[in-house]
Amino acid sequence: MQNGALSELFGRMADVMEILGEDHFRITTYRKVARIIADTPVDIGELLESGRLEEVPGIGKSSLAKIEQFVHTGRIDAHEALLRKVPAGLLELLKIPSMGPKSVKAVYEALGVTGMADLKAALESGAVAELPGFGRKKTDQLLKGIAFLEKATGRIRLDQAAEAAQIVGGFLAGIGRVKAIVPAGSLRRRCETIGDVDILVTVDEADVPRDERRRTKDERRGAAGKGTGRMPVPRAGRTPAAQEAIIEAFTAAPFVDEVLASGPTKGSARIRTVEALVQVDVRVVAAGSFGAACQYFTGSKAHNVALRELAVKAGLKLNEYGLFDGEKMVAAAEEADIYKALGLDYIDPRLREDRGEIEAARNHTLPAPVSLKDIRGDLHMHTTASDGEDEIEEMAEAARHLGYRFICITDHSQSSAIANGLSARRLARQVKAIRTLNEKSRDLTILAGVELDILADGRLDFDDAVLADLDYVTASIHSGMAGDREKLTTRTLKAMDSRYVNCISHPTGRLINEREAMDPDMEQIVRHAAQTHTAMEVNANPWRLDLKDTHCRMAVEAGAMLAIGTDAHSAAGLTLMPYGVDTAARGWATKKDLLNCMTVRQLRALVKKKR
Repeated sequence: MQNGALSELFGRMADVMEILGEDHFRITTYRKVARIIADTPVDIGELLESGRLEEVPGIGKSSLAKIEQFVHTGRIDAHEALLRKVPAGLLELLKIPSMGPKSVKAVYEALGVTGMADLKAALESGAVAELPGFGRKKTDQLLKGIAFLEKATGRIRLDQAAEAAQIVGGFLAGIGRVKAIVPAGSLRRRCETIGDVDILVTVDEADVPRDERRRTKDERRGAAGKGTGRMPVPRAGRTPAAQEAIIEAFTAAPFVDEVLASGPTKGSARIRTVEALVQVDVRVVAAGSFGAACQYFTGSKAHNVALRELAVKAGLKLNEYGLFDGEKMVAAAEEADIYKALGLDYIDPRLREDRGEIEAARNHTLPAPVSLKDIRGDLHMHTTASDGEDEIEEMAEAARHLGYRFICITDHSQSSAIANGLSARRLARQVKAIRTLNEKSRDLTILAGVELDILADGRLDFDDAVLADLDYVTASIHSGMAGDREKLTTRTLKAMDSRYVNCISHPTGRLINEREAMDPDMEQIVRHAAQTHTAMEVNANPWRLDLKDTHCRMAVEAGAMLAIGTDAHSAAGLTLMPYGVDTAARGWATKKDLLNCMTVRQLRALVKKKR
């Protein structure tokens, strides 16, 4: 879907207009359109083509025209016109935590700041602190934010990479001769951040002339190296025309911003998403070697090195064209055949990090990682009662469409004032409303919960009398996140000691590429989680993915349960679940390690056991 990119684009237009001090009504309109698009679960292009988009409240004629232009061309003239009105470096400042459009406007107009270097110098000189609305505390925060960004790797979030792959994959699928499209590299392994997006394509060999297929097979045989250990370079003029057509179409696509390289079987280009330019490499592979290519280009590097060493010990040679015994091809078309020929069980791409998976596959002890089909419910979401955008009924209906058996409503508690946290009285009214809804629901159980603030001294935001009325409680640190390691650890441990706290949400508080994680003692925390029967959340929002994969593995090995929560603030947000599932899977979690895979009866029994 293009919804994410289009939503971000409208939001960016609103940001630029706010920096320029333009009409407040238009700014508000663009932000509203951005929210509507982000919350729409159906592809915006489908709505446009069917004519239903015109009926969506909040989408006026002007916005509709811009959406239509984006869907058909991948760009919006008004967006590009706005970008020409401000220095390009100003938009980079919006990446700094606590630096919104109004703050950017202030430093731009008062101090002539046009980029990150200018801002850093103005902050260090004390000039920014003198501006209204800033002060020393905020300038210190901004300097810390800049330092964090300077340490960033330049890698993009998983959802940004997935969006780029969807744009390119959807385009390639429409060409007509494509048999299979597989994202490879760190995207296929579902890593939390991605460098370049790699996409492998194979064409239907019925479209390739017989003599060209024969030459391609000859080149694959040559790739066995004939004992030389070298990879031969295919001779010019031998690439099937169908393969060349894929690369030509990709590099000429309307979403391509810059072509970096273009050859007979590989094209590399930067494509523009709203948040970044993403490098995408498309490689066309012969169908007979597609499995080998998928294995080779998925990686990781360490995993591939270990596999090649296994092959060498067996007197074989493994490369991107296949597994060879001399000149004889042993396996190539299917990935699973390569692992089988090396004496291994098939290894899920999400586990290919050389973290013990090869030994486990050899010993037939590799766990079956959790998958989306194992998920029965979502345990973290917000409604209009706090800072969400949809009512309980709308969240429930979206969950039904996903095939869930249960959800838990976890609006914020009273100390989260900025998120319109619920008082004890408001929470009691919500619990009553949930109980009433459950009386009418036969296919979905709605659990009454809360996202409970862990206060600075480790106390909880509600007393036991309030919590006793709830079905499930998840507790979070939202303030004092810059505290020292011992204090942060103690706060979390103390919260887990409560018999009413069932889960610790987003335990490190990180925002990927935006805010550094807190530094609690995770080994101590996961051990205590196991001892107190408290689950650790895997927050599925791709900005968080918290716990991260290695912490998931730590928790699983300690015997602690995991609970995936989308932290959804709208019905559309429930669709983030796959990101949490993949992160848990990378941590070797199976369905028995997750509360989400339990029945409602099992979940209630677990809560009762702790109480």
